Amino acid sequence: MSIHESQKQTFYQAMIKNDSEYEGIFFVGVTTTGVFCRPTCPARKPKLVNCEFFRTAEEALLASYRPCKRCQPLRPSQAPDYIQKLIEAVEAHPEKKWTEKDFQDLSIHEATARRQFKKRFGMTFVSYARARRMGIALKSIRRGDMVIDAQLSAGYESSSGFRDAFSKVMGSPPSHKKKHPDILKAKWIDTKLGAMLAIADDKKLYILEFVNRRALEQEVLKLREKLKVAIIPGDNSILQRTEKELNSYLQGNLKKFTIPLYLLGTDFQKQAWKALIDIPYGETRSYLEQATKMGRPKAFRAVANANGKNQLAIIIPCHRIINHDGRLGGYGGGLARKKWLLDLEKEYKQNNFTLDVDQAQ
Repeated sequence: MSIHESQKQTFYQAMIKNDSEYEGIFFVGVTTTGVFCRPTCPARKPKLVNCEFFRTAEEALLASYRPCKRCQPLRPSQAPDYIQKLIEAVEAHPEKKWTEKDFQDLSIHEATARRQFKKRFGMTFVSYARARRMGIALKSIRRGDMVIDAQLSAGYESSSGFRDAFSKVMGSPPSHKKKHPDILKAKWIDTKLGAMLAIADDKKLYILEFVNRRALEQEVLKLREKLKVAIIPGDNSILQRTEKELNSYLQGNLKKFTIPLYLLGTDFQKQAWKALIDIPYGETRSYLEQATKMGRPKAFRAVANANGKNQLAIIIPCHRIINHDGRLGGYGGGLARKKWLLDLEKEYKQNNFTLDVDQAQ
């Protein structure tokens, strides 16, 4: 969930005052040190310009921050010692993919670790370790570097570990690109609703997702396997256009996206996504209304499932689908983002236009 500018000031003042009432409400990442902290961390307070605020620890991890050793943001009071033991083990080797043997070596039951992490942090231990690993890999996108060796020379200690983490998220590293006739470029885009990952070739946009979406890793894997492509950090005209139009839309200044899209899905899914595109800006539909529009009124559950497979957040506006009783329903990017988007469109609806997409496949 994105932190609004007004909230940043509130959170910063809470951090300056060590206000314990904000414990669990936000975490702060310090750009100059690369760590994230609790609001009450006893360390010297950073300047506001050097702070990034996050609602959850997972968001901070995905933004490549590591937990502070002083305030230990992932160690609540009265937490079992093995929780901190696991966190320290991840920090010692953040590139590691954990196996059952790793838990056995620490004399910790894997099921216990999964349950306790889920209870205390809202994610399993494996999800925590993966988020830490993804944060390292995604940092390369944010830096905009093209060659992994250059990234390693900038401070990454384990070349084999980084390459492994990178390939699991994005595909083969640039040095292997000759094995793939087609290459897609991936770009980190900072927006007022949080960081997003965009993947495109020189003609179409394939993926646009919030980086903390749980399904992102699976979506990238599916794209790589289906199209047999490598995905490397970079930029191109489609990615530049996506960033420009996306941020303009989020400012309320753009009502019609012109970015050509590549739709990777079944015929039914593509039909559902195009029905989403047909929903006018500032309006909402129920799953049943969407299914009826498609000529499949009894297939509203299948339509809901297809919506969940949408890999082009905001541009294919699945945020405009709500429950028939008026409740928001689900949203892969989080309900707070969904409400924000609907409120934005409601505010600027008077401009009255229709969102569409050129050359959607």
